[in-house]
Amino acid sequence: MPNSAKPTAHAPGLDVRRIEELCSERGIRMTEQRRVIARVLSESLDHPDVEELHRRSSAVDPKISIATVYRTVRLFGDAGILARHDFGDGRARYEMAPEEHHDHLIDLRTGKVIEFTDERIEKLQREVAERLGFRLVDHRLELYGVALDSDKKE
Repeated sequence: MPNSAKPTAHAPGLDVRRIEELCSERGIRMTEQRRVIARVLSESLDHPDVEELHRRSSAVDPKISIATVYRTVRLFGDAGILARHDFGDGRARYEMAPEEHHDHLIDLRTGKVIEFTDERIEKLQREVAERLGFRLVDHRLELYGVALDSDKKE
C-alpha cells in the first residue's frame, strides 16, 4: 500500500488577522502586546512553549513580561484560538487552533514536531470507534519516535 501520510503546511502571517478576527468575535480586546504575541504565534513554524514565546515576543517589544505571555496564552486558549499540547517533555506547547485536523509525530531526540495527515489512519480510527459502538467526534494522535537515520549514527 502506498504511503498516504502527508506533512501539513503552516502558512505564516496569514493567521495574525485570523487571531484578531477571532478575538473580536469573542469579545477579547487586542492590546498592542497581545498583537505582538499573536504575530509571534502566527509566524511560528514550530510549537513554542511560553518561555520561547516570551523570548520571541520580547525581541519585538522588550516591555512584554512573561506574565503577560502566560495570561495571553491562557486567554487565547480559553477562547479556542490556541491549541495546547503536552508532547511529554514537561512543557505546554502551543499552536494556532487548526482549522483542519492534523496529527503530530514527535522526534524524541530533537524535540522536532512534524504535523501530518493520513486518511488511512483517520478511517481506521472511525472504524475502531464504530466497532466499539461509538461515533467518533474528535481525537488527538501523537506519535513518538526517533529518526531512522539517527539509529545508524549510534
